[in-house]
Amino acid sequence: MSRSRTIDVPGAHGPAPEFLVTAETLDAVSPSPDRGGVIIGSDLNGRAQAASILRPHPTRMVTVGGLYLARQLALRALATGAFVIVATGRPAAWKMLERAAGQTPDGKPVPLMQIRRLTQFDLPMSTEDTPLLMVHDGGAVPQELFPPRAPWQTTMYVLPYLHPQVSSGTAANTADLVLLQRLPLNQAQLAQRIWSLHGHQVQQLTQLADDGVVALGNMSWKTIRLVTKHKEMEILGPIRRGD
Repeated sequence: MSRSRTIDVPGAHGPAPEFLVTAETLDAVSPSPDRGGVIIGSDLNGRAQAASILRPHPTRMVTVGGLYLARQLALRALATGAFVIVATGRPAAWKMLERAAGQTPDGKPVPLMQIRRLTQFDLPMSTEDTPLLMVHDGGAVPQELFPPRAPWQTTMYVLPYLHPQVSSGTAANTADLVLLQRLPLNQAQLAQRIWSLHGHQVQQLTQLADDGVVALGNMSWKTIRLVTKHKEMEILGPIRRGD
């Protein structure tokens, strides 16, 4: 796993760049004040926990446990002004984000949110003003179709569960940030082999609540509780695991 810092420390960055998004989207989420930071949830004391998933380095991240977490992160990245593209074989599962992003005056989806087929295509240029979150929803053993190559580009691999073949690929082994929801014992043991976890961490992965997430990054381990605001719940539904 990369040693690049992804878990945010409040006040560690300069002022965030300015973005223009719809009032409805801003009302749904509360973006982090840190540059490139996206709020994941809160710690056990209720303090907000954010991750720099949009940053001036090509970034690879993985979510394990289902669609809810991935869609929440994509929605919050969209609220910061990021360009969000979802490559998926199940476009209907992401339509609520397209609706939440709104429409152009001629009734078309806004270009900052796109749902595409799960095949290679040219990506838009990513910049500090318009970072790119490329969501790869390609099953438990994804192909490397959109490796992060440019500054301010993040590729997020959405894994419904940990498959043994993931350990031999680049998505998990080279990820800068991994977000894990509750895993059955055999998958938690696989996570132990991939990321060199300790025994008590394996046990903790099997005992997470439905709103619990473990964040791995920068040689760190953080337990986070997902938090969903009312407007966000109207878009995504209640917090849950699985697809």
